[in-house]
Amino acid sequence: MKAKNCVVALYKTHDGAEEAVKLLQKSEINMKQCSILGQGYHTEQEVVGFYNAGDRMMFWGKQGAFWGGIWGLLFGSGVFWIPGIGQVIAGGAIVSSIIGGLQGAAVVGGLNALGAGLYSIGIPKNSILQYETAIRENKFIVVFHGTAEETAKAREILDLTAKENLEVTVQEKLEASA
Repeated sequence: MKAKNCVVALYKTHDGAEEAVKLLQKSEINMKQCSILGQGYHTEQEVVGFYNAGDRMMFWGKQGAFWGGIWGLLFGSGVFWIPGIGQVIAGGAIVSSIIGGLQGAAVVGGLNALGAGLYSIGIPKNSILQYETAIRENKFIVVFHGTAEETAKAREILDLTAKENLEVTVQEKLEASA
């Protein structure tokens, strides 16, 4: 089994999350290993529509420009209704993990699909409730997962952003220089 290393940054606003994703892209990070999660709009606003064209998703609504820009950078998209959390909009590698979580949530200790998806990419079980709560509070989560070296580079980049919190999980150590 491949080691699961990840960096998770929590943002109060979509602007902060968007800045983080753009910085990762400019730094030539593999965007197929990057994900973003959020609710996307406040409940008093109505979504006009969604569509998925291949690996890209378009969104019209209060934050349509934000999500439209993010879908241009990330691979994969999905809108999920998670009991107890509500609508979750996801872009990037986390989408397939959440879908897998729909099938394996009970196996991962009673987590919902979102929790199981986060757990499957390396986020510790004891941190999942924190991220579910953040999404419920209309915050945004940027996740990068990869090798220890890739994760270290992503952490350096995300450290430069206006994040609320940064968590790093390393299950594979960097190789010592010879």
